[in-house]
Amino acid sequence: MEAKEIQNVSCVGAGVIGYSWALYFALKKLTVSIYDISSEALNLAKDRVEESLNSLILNQVVTSLEKDEILSRIHYTLSIEEAVKDAQFIVEAVPEDYEIKRNLIKEIEKYTSNDTIIASSTSGLLITEIAKDAMYPERFIGGHPYNPPHLIPLVEITKGEKTTDEVVKTAKEFYTLIGKEPVVLQKEALGFICNRIQMALYREVCDLIMRGVCTIEDADKAVTYGPGLRWGIMGPSLVFQLGGGEHGIAGLLQHLHPSIDLWLQDMADFKSIPMEFAKIAQEGVNEEIKNRPQEIGNNNESLREYRDKMLIELLKLHHKL
Repeated sequence: MEAKEIQNVSCVGAGVIGYSWALYFALKKLTVSIYDISSEALNLAKDRVEESLNSLILNQVVTSLEKDEILSRIHYTLSIEEAVKDAQFIVEAVPEDYEIKRNLIKEIEKYTSNDTIIASSTSGLLITEIAKDAMYPERFIGGHPYNPPHLIPLVEITKGEKTTDEVVKTAKEFYTLIGKEPVVLQKEALGFICNRIQMALYREVCDLIMRGVCTIEDADKAVTYGPGLRWGIMGPSLVFQLGGGEHGIAGLLQHLHPSIDLWLQDMADFKSIPMEFAKIAQEGVNEEIKNRPQEIGNNNESLREYRDKMLIELLKLHHKL
């Protein structure tokens, strides 16, 4: 099967990731089925699709005239067989638990052809372990999106020990054809690329707060109005390439080597986030939110609206919307 032939997709799991994937596929003119085990879960997914689509209309990504057509491409079902039997590409988006995922795979494989690609949206579990009891483990990949998938282009493709290169190639081409930015891990790694980078950064945030160096709010501001602005344009290595002037990244790293060594020696290297930090972080975030004006989000709902609006504007600059 070639990537350009994929027209029917299925999202198994209708939660925050599953519904968002389904909306994205529908926006790209694909036919998509969403499966979950309860009517309540499917109804919540419908509400979320409607809410997110209205946000896209408000931010002039799609028009109100296109809404009904987009919604018509999404089908909701409580039958796993109905959801996957005609799918050429399946997104698995159920909880981060090996046993749950393996049991689901047994059900999926009852009704699919052996060349249907199955992509787990796992945030960091190993595909080899997820697919170890599968009949056709060669067609399993990890297709980890960044939340929300209907906006953020990144997909991290991971492969298990038995995943074929052909499946990885087809999946990468498929994601590219529908406007995603896929990256391929050359070997399995827990947490993949971005979650490892993200948690390395947050470990340092945690340490700075616990040591009394700064507040949660100032750490957020430091990232947002400093490196975060640059990272929203290009990756850290390209940023350093420009920072090194005519000598590039090599020159910058060589020039700052003595200072960087001092920073690294003083930075956090713990292997477990201190349990007490959860309470400290929540209190800090509550205070930070209280200090924000409503137009940039001062509760979870308005924060989400502001995030999506800013993501859309940034993605327009990247010519991704």
